Amino acid sequence: MAHHCHSHDMPAHGGPGFRRALWIALLVNGAMFGLEIVAGIGSGSVSLLADAIDFGGDAANYAITLAVLSMGLAWRARVAWGKGLFMAGFGLFIVGRAVWAASHGEAPEALTMGMVGMLALVANIAVAWLLYAWREGDANMRSVWLCSRNDALGNLAVLLASVGVFGTGSRWPDLAVALVMSSLAISSGWAVLRQANAELRSVAGPA
Repeated sequence: MAHHCHSHDMPAHGGPGFRRALWIALLVNGAMFGLEIVAGIGSGSVSLLADAIDFGGDAANYAITLAVLSMGLAWRARVAWGKGLFMAGFGLFIVGRAVWAASHGEAPEALTMGMVGMLALVANIAVAWLLYAWREGDANMRSVWLCSRNDALGNLAVLLASVGVFGTGSRWPDLAVALVMSSLAISSGWAVLRQANAELRSVAGPA
């Protein structure tokens, strides 16, 4: 990832293309949230349930981003700070859920994991492609891109976990992937928090 997170020729609010992409991402993530909640509970998969919660968080993320696009940098940075905190908190929640499942859970249903994971991967690759042009915008735009990228990587990991569960009959591949997804959420949340703090300092500096 580039060291400089701001593009000099990028509109401050992303432009109409960014708003349109956000609406598409919001609808896709909302639909996948409902599907994966049902599939995650039905299959007993922690990684699939984690991905469902991530879809829900991202849908809220896109809705909040749409609401603050017309605001100044300071407000967008404050909202990005909150989203970064949510991303990191989500990662910590998944760690706790995986630890609990390690002692109480059973092997999930691999076929459901694989089918839903593949559908989610296609959806998230499409969303990530839509948002790729704004990956180096301000902290608010960057948080949106990181969420989309994390989702696509998470879906790929869920697919690998389904293969592992199918081949071993064990829940451990599912739990391992859930932990990887949590670490990705924590690291991305921290990156957004750091950039948002830097933007808030830049706004406050001249005053």
